Amino acid sequence: MPYLTASFPGRVSPAKRTVMTQPDDSSRPLVDQSVLDRLRAELDDDEGYCTVFVANFIEYLPHRIAKLRLALTTGDLDGAIDAVLSLKTSSQMVGAERLAGLAMDLEVAIRDESRQADAAVSLPHLAAAFLKPINQCSRQTLHRLQAQRSSGANR
Repeated sequence: MPYLTASFPGRVSPAKRTVMTQPDDSSRPLVDQSVLDRLRAELDDDEGYCTVFVANFIEYLPHRIAKLRLALTTGDLDGAIDAVLSLKTSSQMVGAERLAGLAMDLEVAIRDESRQADAAVSLPHLAAAFLKPINQCSRQTLHRLQAQRSSGANR
């Protein structure tokens, strides 16, 4: 059931509208191997930089999610924008397409809400709408990247 914003009674918030109308993200791959292949080629990766890059993404993803959760739940607009941009960009760089898409959707919602409502009120609502799917997707993405790394797909 959509919640209503305090500043615009009777209006569905942009956050809830985004969640209700966003396309099914299952059409996006969890990990697009072609992105990693392209990164490996661009780095002329005889030294294993791509493997290190993916390992760093895996290691720091829980920290990025925690930073995003904290910023959203405490109503920290600057922190939320910084955290969602970090999540989006790092996900795009390793080909985590589904997670990057969720981060993009959240970024749009944060920017929309920040123009229309008090961040201290709207960001916790965004946390309620977005963090569960982001957490699920991040776990699936980590599992996929770890499986690929174990099988040697990133070397």
